[in-house]
Amino acid sequence: MTLINDDFMINSKAGKTLYTRYAKKQPILDYHCHLEARDIFENKPFRDITQLWLEGDHYKWRAMRANGIQEKYITGHASAEEKFEAWAKTVESSFGNPLYHWTHLELATYFDIHTPLNSNNWREVMNECNNKLKNSVFSPRALISRSNVEIICTTDKPLDDLKYHQLLKNEKGFATRVLPTFRPDELFEADPIRFSQFITQLAEISSVNITHFSSFIAAIAARIDFFHEVGCRISDHGPVEVSYQRVSDEQAEALFAARMAQQTLSAEGMQAWNSIIFVKLAALYKQKEWAMQIHFGAIRNNNMPQYHAIGINSGFDSIADQQNLAANLNALLNAMAENNGLPKTILYNLNAGYNDIVASALANFQSGEEGIKSPMQFGSGWWFNDTQRGMVNQLMTLADQGLLANFIGMLTDSRSFVSYTRHDYFRRILCNLIGGWVDRGEVPEDMDILSSMIKGICADNARSYFNF
Repeated sequence: MTLINDDFMINSKAGKTLYTRYAKKQPILDYHCHLEARDIFENKPFRDITQLWLEGDHYKWRAMRANGIQEKYITGHASAEEKFEAWAKTVESSFGNPLYHWTHLELATYFDIHTPLNSNNWREVMNECNNKLKNSVFSPRALISRSNVEIICTTDKPLDDLKYHQLLKNEKGFATRVLPTFRPDELFEADPIRFSQFITQLAEISSVNITHFSSFIAAIAARIDFFHEVGCRISDHGPVEVSYQRVSDEQAEALFAARMAQQTLSAEGMQAWNSIIFVKLAALYKQKEWAMQIHFGAIRNNNMPQYHAIGINSGFDSIADQQNLAANLNALLNAMAENNGLPKTILYNLNAGYNDIVASALANFQSGEEGIKSPMQFGSGWWFNDTQRGMVNQLMTLADQGLLANFIGMLTDSRSFVSYTRHDYFRRILCNLIGGWVDRGEVPEDMDILSSMIKGICADNARSYFNF
């Protein structure tokens, strides 16, 4: 029997039924990823499997470094062939790491290769992949279509012109909708020069004369209006910590004046600034009926020599911790609620030790008044947690603290056109978990309820939640 089959990762009888009958067939709504709309529009073929698989994949890069691979074979100037060989050598050392499973899911799903990749057969596998990549069914759009992807939400800066999203909207023969996501990192920029430059650009592109905090918010609202017109229904934020400090209107104006004067704010001043910006943004999102995503807890670019040599998103990030998360998270959500501006919210926690804190805080702000099931969502296992262990922990915490049946499910959070197998990986884990409950007699084998639950978590809940 091959490694990848319908029973892969599913040990329960009921789980196998749930997977093959219901989960496997569901479309993918990839509501958070890092694909570029331009790449989808241009639809350029891939040179080789190394470009498709290894370029930009810092998950693989970290593993290769751990396997004693020199940097020239990872991000350096080694040939595509040498880099693939180095990756193959790493794969056979990666038992227990999700990279092993992802690698073979991708080989099986897209290339129909069922032989485990290793240091002995790497050249055969590479040549077969490269030959197949010459076929039009391996273009970016074709890979998306083959993966049964219904929605892709990219991650976009507030000043982006969203040109390629608009071009794709009018593209015939490509059914997948590619929508932007509003990711306003620049609003939280601490460097006074870079922030000043952003203000100048924001004023120009929004046609708003930014002189006070109120006009600053008006300019942001104009960009949100533009994103909404292009199809955006989601925002995204990536703070290291979740923190909150109450800020009056007068204090907000004073902070903005200091920022306009290119003053460097203290740590306390930046916390106050970030707090008021979050609250104001949340109100704007709620007006548009957007969902607000918060991915928190990553310390980035920790290896400074490598950061200067290679740059960002190169595999030198790690999990953060923080003090008083519970108090700060509850206070921030409460401030949004007091401002009548708490939108649908998805919190992704990178530190699994905080799972219960996050899930219990979200439960404080659930409401059925908007007619939405579980508007406060505990997001899928993210980054270091999109592993078997991490996903099970997230699912169990959500089941403990909330309603698993209302969960909006998986996302790729990826820059790869073949990472849609992560949805399959998640679905197998989900079905094995719920199927295990059935097999042990912990829940009834009611296929009407179970099938609705599986289809909901895989696709239907997200479609309803985001209202694309």
